[in-house]
Amino acid sequence: MADGVDILVAGERGGISIALPVTTAVDVGRIFQAARMRHGTPAAVLTDNGCIFTAEHRGGKAVLQTELERLGVRLKHSHPYHPQTCGKVERFHQAQKKYLAKQPAATSLEALQAHVDRFAAHYNTQRPHRALGRRTPQEIYDAKLKARPSAAPATHFRVRYDKDDGHGSLTLRYDSKLHHIGIGARHRNRAVVMLIADRDIRVVTAEDGDLLGHLTLDPNRDYQRQSA
Repeated sequence: MADGVDILVAGERGGISIALPVTTAVDVGRIFQAARMRHGTPAAVLTDNGCIFTAEHRGGKAVLQTELERLGVRLKHSHPYHPQTCGKVERFHQAQKKYLAKQPAATSLEALQAHVDRFAAHYNTQRPHRALGRRTPQEIYDAKLKARPSAAPATHFRVRYDKDDGHGSLTLRYDSKLHHIGIGARHRNRAVVMLIADRDIRVVTAEDGDLLGHLTLDPNRDYQRQSA
């Protein structure tokens, strides 16, 4: 069995899929960034209420939530037990499942990704859609003006997987200089992920993507203020 993330761009029934062994909140943030680099920053994102998209039920924020806040992108959630809200992605899933059922069984994650990539290419660029006037999603997408947030910062984004050094701090190299970031003694030896957008840094747990801290790095200081 495999997990994954599906992204529909500009709401025109076209989509892409990423196959993963298990999907985490960090994976969602990383894949969103890859899609943003390819298609631009959207004005809004619609997801279901899964814990990889939102941590509101845990009293926190998931990786995607904090990244969209940073970019000024509106996050909307579908209503619980109301799959029609995400009807376009559900239709995409149906067509994808029918396609995969006719393919040789994938024996690896790479083989599965190759299957879904071929399906996406056919679905997006070759298969006419009745609901789109017998046009393809790619034709509709290319012809439309794209909504953008009012101010989308142009930043370099990277992901760093790390572990607390046993003393409640992490290390990060910025502009060839090593800096220490405090996360607190209670997180000693904890596996974390740093989401780095220029000097904007968020530290989340590796297991579920819960936010541990958020800070703006001061390049003139070695030890950064403890994130909280």
